[in-house]
Amino acid sequence: MKICTRDSFTLAIFIAISFFLLNGCSTTPPRFATVSCADYECVKESISQLARKEMEKNKVTGLSVALVDDKGLIWAQGFGYADKENKIPATPQTVYRVASISKLFTATAIMQLAEQGKINIDESLTTYLPEFSIKTRFPGEGRITPRNLMTHHSGLPANLYKGIFSSKPEPFTKVIKEIKDEYLAYPPESVYSYSNLGVTLLGGVIERVSGKSYASYMDESILGPIGMDNSSFSTKTGMVVAKGYKDGDVTNELSIRDLPATGLLSSAVDLGRFMQMVLTGGISGEHQIIKRETLAEMLRPQNIKVPLDMGIYIGLGWALDGMGNTEIKNAGPVAHHGGSLPSFNSQLLVLPEQKLGVVVLTNSSTRPAVDNVAIEALILALEVKTGIKQPRWVRPQKSPKSLSPEEVSLYTGHYATPIGLIKAYEKSDFLKAEIFGNTVSLIPRADGMLAMKYKLFGLIPISLRELDDVGVSRVVVAGREFLLARSQGLDMVFGEKISPPSVPEKWLDRIGAYEIVNAGNDVLFFDGVRIGRQDGFLLIEYYTPLLAEGSVKLPIAPVSDTEAIILGLGSGMGETIRAITIDGKECLQYSGYQLRKISTQ
Repeated sequence: MKICTRDSFTLAIFIAISFFLLNGCSTTPPRFATVSCADYECVKESISQLARKEMEKNKVTGLSVALVDDKGLIWAQGFGYADKENKIPATPQTVYRVASISKLFTATAIMQLAEQGKINIDESLTTYLPEFSIKTRFPGEGRITPRNLMTHHSGLPANLYKGIFSSKPEPFTKVIKEIKDEYLAYPPESVYSYSNLGVTLLGGVIERVSGKSYASYMDESILGPIGMDNSSFSTKTGMVVAKGYKDGDVTNELSIRDLPATGLLSSAVDLGRFMQMVLTGGISGEHQIIKRETLAEMLRPQNIKVPLDMGIYIGLGWALDGMGNTEIKNAGPVAHHGGSLPSFNSQLLVLPEQKLGVVVLTNSSTRPAVDNVAIEALILALEVKTGIKQPRWVRPQKSPKSLSPEEVSLYTGHYATPIGLIKAYEKSDFLKAEIFGNTVSLIPRADGMLAMKYKLFGLIPISLRELDDVGVSRVVVAGREFLLARSQGLDMVFGEKISPPSVPEKWLDRIGAYEIVNAGNDVLFFDGVRIGRQDGFLLIEYYTPLLAEGSVKLPIAPVSDTEAIILGLGSGMGETIRAITIDGKECLQYSGYQLRKISTQ
């Protein structure tokens, strides 16, 4: 389905790029005007103004922020509403769904248990979960361990979508056995591929080793000792959680199965206490939550020797430099994690060397506000505390040179990306790309990248807003060709160049529309599935109603008469679609869902 408006076109691409970058750690649109501050009062005033501006611009209903150093809370404030209908304001104590920031707490719990000698993070996962199994096409290529689950290098699928959002969620531990018929997407340790599923399995390890429920262990061993009294992985008696909103309208509450990956309920003030613990070497009040040397290991880049990661770095649970546009120059490493759910967004940033941290939470579906407010608050606080100023970011200029015919030829072809199949082709000596049924021109920039330019109806130049400053280029790594995307000097793989695979007759017979027949009580992350064909590629197309308008078309390559894999590199790619037989009728199975063919169209 073609997305025909600029806003929906831009939004869909931006969400997909953000999701692909870190699936919860997000990007930050470029900064053009950072106000210099001499004291924290100036920081408070400047960030308050920015917060209100971003909330209006991005239709954010409620937002809370907390800024801390190793001595304690510097500033915390709420803006807008936690509950607009009942005029309940957002405050620093408002409880939000903080989504993937939850992963930092799961990783901390794993490392606590490792300190106690109950877990060896380099042992096979089956040491702690003997019933765990998953199919693989990479025998002998390495094993899944707690360490590579924390670094998202296990090769596991991104999610088990069946049951992830539900009106009656099952216990998250059910996924341990339910993934036995799924396949690894990649060999372990071969590439960074964000996996909520992997962190959910770590929650199972915590339960098995501690002998306690996951929520109880987290309350007793981490949240309670830190003093995070308004936080929990289960709704406590009297706990009031902010309502969720999309474009200013209240949304239905989604119940979440995968608590260890996305289930934390917390406030800005409570997360400020967590950051302070990190800044003081694992100490919170009279409690040593985690040893200083263990925390240092968690903040150490674990993937330096992985060629396909191309300059992004991750610690144990923590995202580090090069991931999600959070770079701050001349201040040491930036440790961070963000989170996104359909009606909640969050961002947490820490400068360990400078002893500063900030967290921003919202109860709204749009992402940029939390990122802009968080990065600007940390930049201004850094200047006040240390005098370190950030260099002004300058938008790359158009190159006076055009692409040579040889360069155009190198780019020409098809690419598997998180937003679907992209076609790059030459037209009148220019390089064009088809994205979501729209044509984008790729124009050389002075920094050697290509800028994306869009004309409505092919005539009227239209800004793509956040994407105006994203550049793309071509790179070859380990014999594979990729599109690289750059924003403010940070690079990430965006797409892999592919050729049409051979398509067996069995898969051609499967072209058509499908319905999910085992949805149960689920709130569907994807729907409207169909198998189609385009430019010689077999495609799986579906809608993501919880994210954006329109459909995504992902190229798939059959590997047998009954199995096909999603092409490309990164989270959600490399995964398997299987043909199975149920009650004598063929269905497709993907990520736990069974899909029955309902039409050949």
